[in-house]
Parts: sequence; structure tokens; C-alpha cells
Amino acid sequence: MRLDLFFIGKARDEHSNAIAAEFLKRTSRWATVSMREIDPRRYDLFARHAAACKVFLDPAGKAWDSTRFIRFLTEQEQLSVDVVFLLGGHDGLPPEWRPRADLLLSLSPMTFPHELARAMLAEQIYRAFATLRGHPYPR
Repeated sequence: MRLDLFFIGKARDEHSNAIAAEFLKRTSRWATVSMREIDPRRYDLFARHAAACKVFLDPAGKAWDSTRFIRFLTEQEQLSVDVVFLLGGHDGLPPEWRPRADLLLSLSPMTFPHELARAMLAEQIYRAFATLRGHPYPR
């Protein structure tokens, strides 16, 4: 299973990116993970990741708790499906991309800076894999 986290735009806060990178580094013992900033005008997410499950973060998306998120990643892992996560830029997701998502997911009904949302998503991914592998982190 491969997990790719894509973020539209550049992070303004290097510390938030460092937090996200640290959680993904920890996750890398259980899955192949990557984190990358993209420009949607130059990166064709759908051509490059045609077979992957595309999860786009959106305030109007499904509001799952951590247990449901863990179940989702378990299902994808059992099916050997790669997962692509996309967090929109300050203007949100490209309008033409939103309907092409396999899943629209909300981290919270609250609004957070995009840099903090990166760290929160990476932490939830780490929490899911730590739980699945019996690691003591999620206590």
C-alpha cells in the first residue's frame, strides 16, 4: 500500500510541515508514504494515480471519527489499493477536481490553517497505522 499526500500551494509555516513530515516518517515503517506540494495546472493527479483511491479534504466532506478512518485505511490495505490524499490551497480544491474524488473527507467543521491541516492529516494516518499494528501511541 502506498499513501501519497498532496498539498496545493506552498506552506508558509515550515514548523507545521516539519510536524507532518515527522508523522509520515513514523508511518513509513508500515507503509510507503510521500508528501508533496503540487500546482494543479502542472500536475495531472488523475493520470498519474489512475488506480489509486482519491481522498480530497473538503469542509463539506464526510466527518469521520478516528475509528472510521482506521476502518477505511484497513479496507484499502486489504484490497491493496494505493490512497492519494489531496488538501486544497487557500482557495480550496480546484472546482473541476472536486467531483472526481472517490471520497470527500472533512477533518473538522472548524476552519484551520492549511499548514495545520497537513499536520492533522499526517497524524491521523500515523494514528491509524499505529492502532492497526498494535503500537502504544494511540492510548
